[in-house]
Amino acid sequence: MVLLTTPEVTAQERITLEMIGAVRMARLEDVRGANPELRPAHPAPARGTHREGAIAPARYPQAAPCADPANGTTGEVYSPKRKTRRAMMKILMVLTSHDRLGDTGRKTGFWLEELAAPYYVFKDAGAEVVLVSPKGGHPPLDPKSAEPSFQTDTTRRFEADAAAMAVLAETGRLDAVGHERFDAVFYPGGHGPLWDLAEDLTSIKLIEMTLGAGKPLALVCHAPGVLRHAKAPDGKPLVEGRNVTGFTNTEEEAVGLTQVVPFLVEDELKRNGGLYAKGADWEPFVVTDGLLITGQNPASSGPAAECLVARLANR
Repeated sequence: MVLLTTPEVTAQERITLEMIGAVRMARLEDVRGANPELRPAHPAPARGTHREGAIAPARYPQAAPCADPANGTTGEVYSPKRKTRRAMMKILMVLTSHDRLGDTGRKTGFWLEELAAPYYVFKDAGAEVVLVSPKGGHPPLDPKSAEPSFQTDTTRRFEADAAAMAVLAETGRLDAVGHERFDAVFYPGGHGPLWDLAEDLTSIKLIEMTLGAGKPLALVCHAPGVLRHAKAPDGKPLVEGRNVTGFTNTEEEAVGLTQVVPFLVEDELKRNGGLYAKGADWEPFVVTDGLLITGQNPASSGPAAECLVARLANR
């Protein structure tokens, strides 16, 4: 995958690092092959089309480098097989409560891979993970994300994990928590957040206060769209002048929802002054700018989580 990392305040320079990616070729072959009608939803990239500086690994990684010269980190590889320097990390994951895909009559919600992959990155690193959603209780799952062609080792692990499923069934209410109890915050995507979390005042406050308190914040796929109303301390858009990524316009077009979603993530990040970058459609691509970590698509969710863990380990 490709990782872009920048100093927190003054830098526009981008450093492209080689990072063990999360290209799950079996999933991509499923999309090409057995279920051709699903191809538009997450088309597989052609082999050999990785951007310069990216590599295609054999399987999902257990370690990933995350360097940020501004914070004095050196790109140390964090492995969940060894203990983190912190006695215990506590990470908040914020899920959507929205289940209607515009006026289509179809269901939406969070995307399963974008919860499952980070969840196990955090758990395997020894972190305590707390799930919340605006309404609490069982958040809606985008049913398409549970279809066989989009299943991964981590989604199967999650669905077979009784403890994880029990936690998911009883998420806390977003308005009942604050950043004070947590070391970092992670937002999985799915289309649902574009309707509720993007406009939720509690979510906006959590985003602003998390970064303001010097804690890492990560958002993947559609979730970077929830930054649209967040402000920096000077009142300017939070993403203005920051390096970010998120679900691309071409990825949205490929799933046939350009005219359905309330706004396009790529366009909204650019409109608010974000320095938007992207990789090839459907391939892992993560951008860090100081404490802000963004991932482009579902395949970027695990690597973004590993980047967040690395950031915590280097504090």
